[in-house]
Amino acid sequence: MPCRRAFFLALLLLVTAALPLLGGCNCDGENAAPVGLAPRKVSAEPAASLDQRLVDGNTAFGFMIWQVLLDKEEHHNILISPASISTALAMTANGADGATFREIMETLRLPGMDLEELNAAFADLQSVLRNSDPEIELNVANSLWARQGVSLNEQFLQRNRDYYAAVFDTLDFEKPAAVSTINRWVEQQTGGKIKKIIEDPIDPLTFLFLINALYFNGAWSDEFDPQNTREIPFTLSDGTRKDHPVMFREGAYRYFQGNDFEAIRLPYGKNRRVGMTVFLPAADSSLVEFQRQLTPENWAEWQLSFSEMDGKVGLPRFQFEYEVSLKEILRTMGMECAFEPRRADFSRMISAMPGPYISEVKHKTYVDVDEKGTEAAAVTSVEFRCTSARPDRFSMIIDRPFFFAITDEKTGAILFLGSVNNP
Repeated sequence: MPCRRAFFLALLLLVTAALPLLGGCNCDGENAAPVGLAPRKVSAEPAASLDQRLVDGNTAFGFMIWQVLLDKEEHHNILISPASISTALAMTANGADGATFREIMETLRLPGMDLEELNAAFADLQSVLRNSDPEIELNVANSLWARQGVSLNEQFLQRNRDYYAAVFDTLDFEKPAAVSTINRWVEQQTGGKIKKIIEDPIDPLTFLFLINALYFNGAWSDEFDPQNTREIPFTLSDGTRKDHPVMFREGAYRYFQGNDFEAIRLPYGKNRRVGMTVFLPAADSSLVEFQRQLTPENWAEWQLSFSEMDGKVGLPRFQFEYEVSLKEILRTMGMECAFEPRRADFSRMISAMPGPYISEVKHKTYVDVDEKGTEAAAVTSVEFRCTSARPDRFSMIIDRPFFFAITDEKTGAILFLGSVNNP
C-alpha cells in the first residue's frame, strides 16, 4: 500500500483528535436506539472552554499510540481515532479503583485528574461536539451491553449515562442474537461503514462490552471539481510507481513550509473550523523520517506556523479500513493491572463477579476521501471477563448414581452419609 497514503491517514488521527477543540458537528448520544437504560437528555449548549489538561492529554495519548503502531507497521496504512479510544477508556475508568484507576489515568496522560474532573472534562468535550455545522455530521455514541443476570453497580451506570449519554442493555450472551444486536447498533452509529465489532460466539466468561462509536461526514468548504481529477504516477515507499487518481484545486489555503516537509490545511463545512491537515515529506526525505518528528511539542509549534497563501493542491482519493487490538499497546503505555485477572480492580463497576478484568480492547476504523469531502468512522470495544463462570440458572437431573449427606446445620454434625447406585 502507498506509504504516503498511509500518512494522509495519520492526518485523520490528528483531525479526529482535534475535532473536540474545533467544534462543528452534529452529535447527540440520544440518536442511539432506545434500548434498556436510556441516557439522560443533556444540554445542547457547548461548554465555554475545555480543561486544558484534557486537550494536552488527548494529544499526547494519540501520538503515543501512533508511535507504538508505527514501530510495527511503518509501511502500512494506519488509521486510529484517539477521541474514540480515550472516550471508551474514560468510561471504563468509572468502574476502576486503586492502582487500576491510576494506571488508566496515566495511560490517558491525565494523571492529575480525579474521576469527577475526568467526567466533567469529557462531558464538556461532548457539548462542544454538539455545536453543529450544517455541512458536517459528527455522531458520537456510547453503549454498555451486559450479560443477562449480571448486576452492574448503579453508580457506574449512572455516571456513564450522565456524562457520556451511554445507553445500557442486558442480553443473553449464549444466543447468537446478542452478537447481532450489538453489531447492528455499531453499524447504525457508524453510518453502515463498520458492520461488526463483536465475534460469535461470545466467551462464556465475558460479562460486559463497553463500546464507543464515532462517525464523521464532512463536505469540503471548497469542493474539488471531479473534472480536474486525473491519474498521475504515485511513488510507493519501495520506489515503484503506480497510476492513481488525484484531485486538483487552486485557491487560498493555510500553508506551512517546514524542515523536510510542507503542509496544507483543507477545511470542512460552512464555518471552516474543522479541517484536514496534510503533511508531505520532501522528495529527498521519507514518510518514516517525518513521522519520527510527530510529537506533541512539534505538533503545537507547527499549528502556529500556518499562514494564508494562494496555491495549488493535488490530493489523492483514497478509501480503506483498519483494525487493531490495543491490548498490548495499552500495556506498554502503562495500563497493566486492568488486563490482569488477579490484579485488576473494577470494584466500582461490579462487586459480585469473581475477578473482573479487561480481556480485549478492539479498535476498527474506516475512511473515504473524495472530491466532495471525507467520511470516516471508528469503533472502540472494551470487553470485560471474569475469572470463573457464575451460572445464572442451572439444570440438575439426578439420573445416575449419587451421594448424599444428612447434617445438622446448627452444629455441623453429620447425621448420615450415603450413596445410591440403584434407587
